[in-house]
Amino acid sequence: MLGLLGGLSAAAVSPQLFAAPPSDSQRRTWGACVEKGLAWVARTQSRLGHWTAANYPTAMTALAGIALCASGSTTMQGPYAENLRRAVEFLVSKARPNGLIGDPLTDNRYTYGHGFSMLFLSQVLGEEEDEFRRQDLIKILNKAVEFSVSAQTQSGGWGYISAKDGNDFDEGSTTITQVQGLRGCRNAGIPVPSEVVDNAKKYIYDCQNPDGGISYSSKNRGTSRPAITAASICCLQNAGESKTNVVDKMLEYCKKNLYQIQSQAQAFSHWHYSYLYYSQVVYREGNEDKSLWEVFRNRLYDRITAEQNSEGYWEDSSIGPIYVTACNLIMMQLDLGYLPIYQR
Repeated sequence: MLGLLGGLSAAAVSPQLFAAPPSDSQRRTWGACVEKGLAWVARTQSRLGHWTAANYPTAMTALAGIALCASGSTTMQGPYAENLRRAVEFLVSKARPNGLIGDPLTDNRYTYGHGFSMLFLSQVLGEEEDEFRRQDLIKILNKAVEFSVSAQTQSGGWGYISAKDGNDFDEGSTTITQVQGLRGCRNAGIPVPSEVVDNAKKYIYDCQNPDGGISYSSKNRGTSRPAITAASICCLQNAGESKTNVVDKMLEYCKKNLYQIQSQAQAFSHWHYSYLYYSQVVYREGNEDKSLWEVFRNRLYDRITAEQNSEGYWEDSSIGPIYVTACNLIMMQLDLGYLPIYQR
């Protein structure tokens, strides 16, 4: 509770923090929203198994797959089993001999796709019943971890491409994507060197500004970024480091900049990316005080639901509808608790 409320006394906290749980009508509305969104994702998958937005088929396929997995479907059962099998097959086809999952010739930010693919495939592996497919996934994920290790910069972060290809450049959002993917792999039984995670945690700490937020890059500090700060907290929580003074300062920064469901401009753009990660943060913080999560969730879900169009997806002009639709569906299914990476 200290993290999100910043140590305020009960008398100083807005009464809205203790609002009632959602009504039956709200729950029905949210449920219908999720069902419509999942149906749109399923029917817009290509025959090759991928989804595409702004030339990022690997990243978008992994994100869409995570959204479908979050509903409880696996590659063996559930209404989206066939979609998930095709998504896995597509990503497996993109696994290169050096471990990269993606295509560096067509994707100039391939670490996003690689990190999201590790995350998705590691969640699939935990429920995979087909032994041949399990062994394929284990082999691919072992190589994928090796690639991430080799792609890490000297500062402990990652850039849009590997350290070698990118002159050792790093930045926060790709770093978080790699760490969460690595954590998913470790949870699934894939060996991940502890020093790689330790170096990534140090990288995040080194990027913290006096206001508690995290800057864009170790080489280009600048102002704090709410999106990267939220993702960094999520990353540290995944790494088992959630009760430190550094994390408390990050939580307080995000509480000021994100907890009230700010507008796109107030959240310094990247709204869906920000709340994809911040919703995970508040969900885990709500393990100690459910009202923290419930009040935030009610506001977030009502806003997401109101912005859905009649076909079931959400618009986005910068990357594409599959991106924001997958992000929104992941957020709206956190309470289901199907995916280990998002559990409390």
